[in-house]
Amino acid sequence: VTHSLGGIILRQYLKTHRIQNPGRAVMLAPPNHGSEIANRLKNGRLGRWMLGPAGCQLVTAPGGLPNRLGAVGFDLGIVAGNRSFNPFFSRLLNGADDGKVSVESTRVDGMKDFLVVPNSHTWMPWRSGTISQVRNFLQFGHFIPDSTLLSKADPDA
Repeated sequence: VTHSLGGIILRQYLKTHRIQNPGRAVMLAPPNHGSEIANRLKNGRLGRWMLGPAGCQLVTAPGGLPNRLGAVGFDLGIVAGNRSFNPFFSRLLNGADDGKVSVESTRVDGMKDFLVVPNSHTWMPWRSGTISQVRNFLQFGHFIPDSTLLSKADPDA
């Protein structure tokens, strides 16, 4: 299970290393097609400092690292968030977003299942509904289509 940049690290690793029967994986809010925030911040000194070398590679351009990785070749479920508490960053993103990554940018060719949850980027991994969905995908290879697991008890749900 990865979160954010961790999904890109997993894709990069599996692109260069062969693993016999890698099993299933779930990516939470991965910038699989980069992030418009990286596009904007990488141009300034403060932005480059905030992003660091890895974050500067998360641009949405065809030559950006995420877009060079191609389709996935393993059982992958992706969870995207559509709740943002950062209006400044959300203005930089196209469409629904979690405050750091647009929902559309999380998708990748070859994924087995996809789910949008009402959570923000930072807190998504800690939400009980997200955790239940991750467990279900790892065990059965799909998310639960019934949204009852996405509890209103979650603070940003």
